[in-house]
Amino acid sequence: MGFVSDFKAFLMKGEIVNLATAVIVGGAFGKIVTSFTNDVLMPPIGLLLGKVDFKNLKVVLQDGIPPVMENGAEKVPAVAEVALNYGAFIQTIFDFVIIGFCIFMVLKAYEKTKKKEEAVPVTPVGLTQEELLIQIRDLLKK
Repeated sequence: MGFVSDFKAFLMKGEIVNLATAVIVGGAFGKIVTSFTNDVLMPPIGLLLGKVDFKNLKVVLQDGIPPVMENGAEKVPAVAEVALNYGAFIQTIFDFVIIGFCIFMVLKAYEKTKKKEEAVPVTPVGLTQEELLIQIRDLLKK
């Protein structure tokens, strides 16, 4: 029973719940950024570069061969095209840069709020060190 209760305590720790939440939100944010890059950012860039669709940019290393059919049956199977899809890679790099920039901006804002919290002076609760020393001195005199 100790293992199960330890595992349950581990799962219920605040850090694990926060991490799980961050992963879920991060995945959704990644989809938003991918859509922004593919659907909003890249089309104008492609248009400026001469109506280029980045998804279709590739270097074909070996052309694909369609299947050879005989009497409705496939006599020779198809051979898939072998290509380096560098356009998809360029879009992935754009996604990464945009996500990195957004995370950078969020962390900068978070650091600003932390600095403001640290700047607020904390008033000591109870006696100061000098007051405690005075009390000790007075008790020793008695």
